[in-house]
Amino acid sequence: MKRTYYKIALIAVLLVVTSTACKKSFLETIPKGQLIARTSADYSGLLSNLDLININTTNAQVLMGDEVAAVDPYFTSADLKTQRCFRWDPVIYEPADDAGETTIPLKNIYLFNKIINEVPNATGGTEAVNLSIAAEARAGRAWTYFLLINYYGKPYSVATAANDPGFPIIEAADVTVTKFDRASVQAVYDFIIKDLVTAIPNLPVQITNRTRMSKAAAEGILGKVYTYMGRFKDALPMLNAAITDMANQTTPVRLYDYNVEFATGGVFLPINATSGPTFILVVNNYENVFAKQFVNGWASSYDEIVITPQTAALFGSSDLRNNFYANSTYSTKLAYPVPGVLRKQGYGQISFGVLVPDLYLLSAECKCRNNDLAGAKADVEALRVKRMPAADAPVPAATAGVQLSLLKFILDERIREYAVQGSRWFDMRRLSVDPLFPAATYTHTLYSATGATTVYTLKPERLTLRLPQKLIDQNPNMENNP
Repeated sequence: MKRTYYKIALIAVLLVVTSTACKKSFLETIPKGQLIARTSADYSGLLSNLDLININTTNAQVLMGDEVAAVDPYFTSADLKTQRCFRWDPVIYEPADDAGETTIPLKNIYLFNKIINEVPNATGGTEAVNLSIAAEARAGRAWTYFLLINYYGKPYSVATAANDPGFPIIEAADVTVTKFDRASVQAVYDFIIKDLVTAIPNLPVQITNRTRMSKAAAEGILGKVYTYMGRFKDALPMLNAAITDMANQTTPVRLYDYNVEFATGGVFLPINATSGPTFILVVNNYENVFAKQFVNGWASSYDEIVITPQTAALFGSSDLRNNFYANSTYSTKLAYPVPGVLRKQGYGQISFGVLVPDLYLLSAECKCRNNDLAGAKADVEALRVKRMPAADAPVPAATAGVQLSLLKFILDERIREYAVQGSRWFDMRRLSVDPLFPAATYTHTLYSATGATTVYTLKPERLTLRLPQKLIDQNPNMENNP
């Protein structure tokens, strides 16, 4: 981790130099080679860089959800990471490899720490401005740590979190630090919550673009954190606040109505015969409260990963989300040899920051768990009415009146909304410690070209990624996951 963190420092300095290179006064007054961010505007500018939007190949979760299957001959020619993640192998990276799930997140943590620690002394801005910049960095750090703890820490359980190994907590932007120890899962969650609670009062309600942290976004993150901890009563006020605050933003943040957007003049048209519906850039997508994205070729042009027939059966015939799936390969347009499987089609960058549909579904789940069935039904239907004709959007009456049935329906709606986008594996993690869903068995099926099947069964250990061997080698006293 020492070398990785050193690289982070160098990149952070380069970002500062790049963002201020056109300002001659900086080059004249700051010795060459030293960090030159000094003003509030400089630190604010550091929060507008591509690494904070593009989290690159942080995508192992896509391959590990149980909503997907694999098809040969495409699977056996896929890269090693794809095959290993799908099989739920313990090791997914070679010993010398940098892991996509840590490279950009660690770089960003360095940058957030630098801003948090230095911006209080920045010049050229008021105290309120500096507090707002620091709040953005704190909330961004919290989002990043929430991602990391859901890769490398066990699913949160109040009974074991204090002893379960989590992820190193790094608060200093200091490249001379050479020893990193894993904090407990509980300590990491406490750290995330503290950052968000500290940040929210100083965050703006209004934003100029979706790549910057808003009050609504941070409230949504905190609500999601509480949901993952099983603190549903604490989560709901934050999710409600996020939905209210995003509605009051002048920068449009809302659900797309697929009934409109797949009709004449809609944003998803034309539908390309090769790539599917027209893609909306992450920074322009109204459903991004806080815009981040990762590389996901399985949602665009890769042929090896499909949704299972069981997943495909979750979609009604009038569900307009069906437009994002094809029953043939991208490369040859040949039908798959397995009836019922579908390939996700669209764009190879997937939004996963703070999303409007996620807020509604999390709110619905929390209301259901708190026995507000009418409120839960209203929230999930607020999403569904934007995804299909209004006549087909209501939750079936027999389902809506039974708490566990409605909860399962909401969780299935999460699959309908986020299949092949990585959300399902994170849901599988938290449901594995949920007393309402005991002893769930998760499997993956690999279909041969003739339709023969190989089934892989998830072991509980693979609800947590192993730390990359490269980080362990750099920190030999650090305990790895099984």
